[in-house]
Amino acid sequence: MNAEIMNMIVMFGLMIAVFYFLIIRPQQKRQKEHTSMLEALKKGDEVVTQGGLIGKVAKVADAEVTLDLGDGVKVKVVKQTVIDVRGRTEPKPANDAAN
Repeated sequence: MNAEIMNMIVMFGLMIAVFYFLIIRPQQKRQKEHTSMLEALKKGDEVVTQGGLIGKVAKVADAEVTLDLGDGVKVKVVKQTVIDVRGRTEPKPANDAAN
């Protein structure tokens, strides 16, 4: 009887370990990457939203991002709905006064 209980406890522990390494841990990693991507958003980045909108970031606020969709169309979206950054803007090189 005691061996059966130990086997059941070991199997239960193995199931928890499998769930952790195959489901929970990868999801936490994706969430961490998404959060760092959102924190790095800046004006000029080309982004894609969950709704399929593609536009350039015109303004970044705490919880919202204003996207320029072209032809003067600007929309505000919730920052969390941005799922991908397609093009990052690079800082412009400093202009030399000697030129």
